[in-house]
Amino acid sequence: MNRIENIFLETDGPKAYFANYFKYLSEIFEKIDLTQMEAFLQLILKARSEGKTVYFIGNGGSAATASHFANDLAIGTRCPENPFKIMSLTDNNAVMTAIANDFGYDNLFLKQLETCLNAGDVVVSISASGNSVNLLKAVEFAHQKNATTVGITGFDGGRLKELCQHSVHVPTDKGEYGPVEDLHMIFDHIIGTYLNMYVKKEG
Repeated sequence: MNRIENIFLETDGPKAYFANYFKYLSEIFEKIDLTQMEAFLQLILKARSEGKTVYFIGNGGSAATASHFANDLAIGTRCPENPFKIMSLTDNNAVMTAIANDFGYDNLFLKQLETCLNAGDVVVSISASGNSVNLLKAVEFAHQKNATTVGITGFDGGRLKELCQHSVHVPTDKGEYGPVEDLHMIFDHIIGTYLNMYVKKEG
C-alpha cells in the first residue's frame, strides 16, 4: 500500500483527504533536487542558443504534460524573434495511429524521431514509472544520433532514470501517479514562467 492509499484510509471525509494530500505534496517538494531542475533549464537555453529543437514525449497523463510543456515553452515565452524550438510528439493523431498500426506502439516515438531528430537536439521523456518501452527505445535512438536526453520521472525512476543523461526525479512510492504528475506539471510552470521573464529581461 502506498502513501496516497494510506492517506485515504486514515482520513475522514474529502476535506481531510484534500488537506493531507496537499501536506504530502509539500513533503515531496522538499525532496526535489533543484540542481537537476536548473540543469534541465540550462539545456533548454543551450538548445535555443544553438538553434536546436527540444522534443517532449510521454504516454497517458505524461502525454498531456508533454503537450503542455510545448505550449508553455514555445508559445508562452513570447519570443518569436529568437524562439525556443519546442515540439511535443504526442499530438498528431494521424501520425501516432499510423505508427501504432504499422510498426507497433513500442515504436511510436522512435519512428517520429527518425524523421526529424538531429545531433544536438534534446529529447525529454516524461514517465512516472520510467519503464515505458516506447520511451526507452526513443532515448536509445537519441543517443545514437548524438542528441541529449532528459528523463522526467517518478517512483524509483525506473530504467529511464538510469538510461537518460540528465534526470529530474520525483521520488514517491510506486503507483502514486497523481502526486508525480502534479509535480511534473509544476516543473513545466516553474520553468515556463522563468523563461518568460528571462526573455523579457533580455529584451
